Amino acid sequence: MSSPIWHPFTQHALQPHMTPIARAEGAHLFTDEGRRIIDAISSWWVVTHGHCHPHLIEAAHQQAGKLDQVIFAGHTHEPAEKLAAALVEMTPQGLDKVFFSDSGSTAVEVALKMALGYWHHLGEGKRNRIIVMEHSYHGDTVGTMSVGERGTFNKPYASLLFDVDTIPFPKPGHEHDTVAALERILIDHPNQIAALIVEPLVLGAGGMLMYSAEVLRDLKQLCERDDVVFIADEVMTGWGRTGTLFACEQAGIAPDILCTSKGLTGGFLPLAATLCQTRFYDAHFSEDRSKMFFHSSSYTANPIACAVGFANTELWRAEPVQERVDTLAAHQAAHLQNLKGHSGFENLRQCGTISALDVKVSDQGYLSNIAPKLYQHFQGLGVLLRPLGNTIYVLPPYCISADDLNAVYDAIADAPNVLKL
Repeated sequence: MSSPIWHPFTQHALQPHMTPIARAEGAHLFTDEGRRIIDAISSWWVVTHGHCHPHLIEAAHQQAGKLDQVIFAGHTHEPAEKLAAALVEMTPQGLDKVFFSDSGSTAVEVALKMALGYWHHLGEGKRNRIIVMEHSYHGDTVGTMSVGERGTFNKPYASLLFDVDTIPFPKPGHEHDTVAALERILIDHPNQIAALIVEPLVLGAGGMLMYSAEVLRDLKQLCERDDVVFIADEVMTGWGRTGTLFACEQAGIAPDILCTSKGLTGGFLPLAATLCQTRFYDAHFSEDRSKMFFHSSSYTANPIACAVGFANTELWRAEPVQERVDTLAAHQAAHLQNLKGHSGFENLRQCGTISALDVKVSDQGYLSNIAPKLYQHFQGLGVLLRPLGNTIYVLPPYCISADDLNAVYDAIADAPNVLKL
């Protein structure tokens, strides 16, 4: 009898059998038969300190016995207050208000609604255009699909999506084209642009595409000049992935709105937050109830998730997490160096703890036929790598051992030969 479950981002006709996972520890997953798998992608980029970290387990255990859930409209609780205060302290300066939600997609939806609501309540409703970057991905809800790359991920739903303005991805040697494109849009549409949303430094689902901190800084400066809201989608890039706690730090900028999720709880429980400058809160602050911020989910600021989120911030303060990030980044760089000159790969790249390379095949892009073959090759070697088409990326928990990382890169190096590419 087949399972009733419909799995995400899975073509069941090509992958009818799922790998049953019974438990996890550190950088490892274990099947119900006891087979060990190295989690080289942090279980979809969420696990930072390692699976089942004792401090996060204890935080969930302690909170579950006190307060499991409470409506967050008209109420608050200690875990949310402590986590919000910690986030304000740890994120770039000026992000003084925190709105909780439950996923990266909803964090971005919240950011878009904050920006549009801000201009509406200021009486500037004509500022309703959103600028996005080519190849970007911000989630799978209707609003986040609208600000993401049009094509594979959302073609069947095109009639639901709103129009946006797009600037090109800053390819090496053509970075100025991106900045110039933003400036042209701002000139052509004066006082009409509400916000620019970007994934800082690394475009994740778009193929682990990487660009410089200088470009990010130039984009922010243009937004400041024309009073355009700058939204940083740090759902994937936050919590050390790019080498610093948040990617924006490398450009020396503070976004007007910042979205975080994934590593917010160390990958332990679903939780997200959208941080913003006080001016967005003030624009909605009124005795007129129609000006309230109309957004929520039933589990907004779930106490157990918030308790684990705060425990995650404690780990960043108490443990040498940054040292682990730096060490992992150095190890990634050494492995990429060893793969340079390999005839089967091209476009080797790295940003912090994230490394990526492209397999040389004729059919490229997310739907490349090589992806399922690569996935099965890695699974057979006990390594969880889930290529983005012909792009292989390594994005492991910070606790991964040198031996495990060696095994991951050995599996990558063998792929072209085994698959006869």
